[in-house]
Amino acid sequence: MDTAEQIKDKYAPTGDAENPLLGKFDKPLPCFGCGIGWFSLLLGFVCPLMWYYATILYFGNYYHKDPRERAGLAASAIAALVFTTAAVITVAVIVL
Repeated sequence: MDTAEQIKDKYAPTGDAENPLLGKFDKPLPCFGCGIGWFSLLLGFVCPLMWYYATILYFGNYYHKDPRERAGLAASAIAALVFTTAAVITVAVIVL
């Protein structure tokens, strides 16, 4: 599309015929723009079950829908692992 045509029509397509994934990730992420993974990580400090929810999404390959979610979901999975390890050690110390 020529620049003169863009000015005349006042419309520019966000996609590209040669690269269909070009405009796929133009939409903002859900949960206030930070994504489900990072939102679950932050909310997990209040309710740790959110870390397990994000871990299920991570191992369920939810990030294939939007690769921008991968880092946040992985961080939540790591937080769930650390929390579970700390809880098991705490219970073991208290019982023994």
